Amino acid sequence: MTSPTRTPRRDAARDITDRIITALERGAPPWKQPWTNGFATLQPLRANGAPYTGVNVLILWDRAGEMGFENPRWMTFRQARELGGAVRKGERAALIIYVGSATKAARDDNDGEEERSFRFLKTYPVFNAAQIDGLPAHFHEYRGADVAKAPPSSERAAFFERIGASIRHGGDRAFFRDGEDVIQMPPYGSFSDPERYFATLAHEAIHWTGGKARLGRLSHPMDLEARAFEELVAEIGAAMLGAHLRLAPDHVEDHAAYVASWLKALKGDKRFVLKAAAAAQKACDFLLARAGPGFGAPAAALRTDANGSPVCRDEAA
Repeated sequence: MTSPTRTPRRDAARDITDRIITALERGAPPWKQPWTNGFATLQPLRANGAPYTGVNVLILWDRAGEMGFENPRWMTFRQARELGGAVRKGERAALIIYVGSATKAARDDNDGEEERSFRFLKTYPVFNAAQIDGLPAHFHEYRGADVAKAPPSSERAAFFERIGASIRHGGDRAFFRDGEDVIQMPPYGSFSDPERYFATLAHEAIHWTGGKARLGRLSHPMDLEARAFEELVAEIGAAMLGAHLRLAPDHVEDHAAYVASWLKALKGDKRFVLKAAAAAQKACDFLLARAGPGFGAPAAALRTDANGSPVCRDEAA
């Protein structure tokens, strides 16, 4: 008697990574894709209105760009049914992830038992509100409720003033110098419009969060791989922050060498983009918490640990 063939377990991290690789190879990284699609600049939202975080933001932005969805709200089949809605026949779900932890009994060195914790990653399907009929009206009222016109430059300037970074102006390059703990920006007037200035500043502000006095993400010396990882964190983090400040991502130093490094790392480490997205989310939450209420910071981003750092949320890799 032959045993039944088991269906191979889905490798969620590999699936997500392969999708990111495909997007990079066609020149459309998912942290830039939403800004080609009108209202999809918004951070994706759960059925209860809470924002998705981490790599799930990239997954849902990528699907929104692919399918032309403008509605930022996503939910499971069961959630749609509980709300009185019905997913239309033939609609394709987006697979997002949940990273959790659990414990199990294991043998210790003395042949006894001990509890050991482990982390797990699982996927579950969600549908965009545009794929669902019969939802309450407010699920489709995102244009007025969520899409405000871009805030004036004075409000964006106030945001960056409130994070507490030292920002200098001069020269023709934008960068964060960790040794001096300062963000260097070209003069405001050298940018073609305020959007580009603040988008570039958002990118450098994400780098600033990695300083040793804050999240301690930066290490020295940094080899090419470490620099490429940090640039990916800044690219994704600036896009996440841009969703709050209504800024399109606009990294003015998008070197081909970094893209090549990302592709090499992604092909060798299926969790590379998950780690980068988790770090980017933590950096974005850190800035939103520093700026305080009034800039679209989700409530979860304002929870802090004993050191005053924002607590990261469930999709962290």
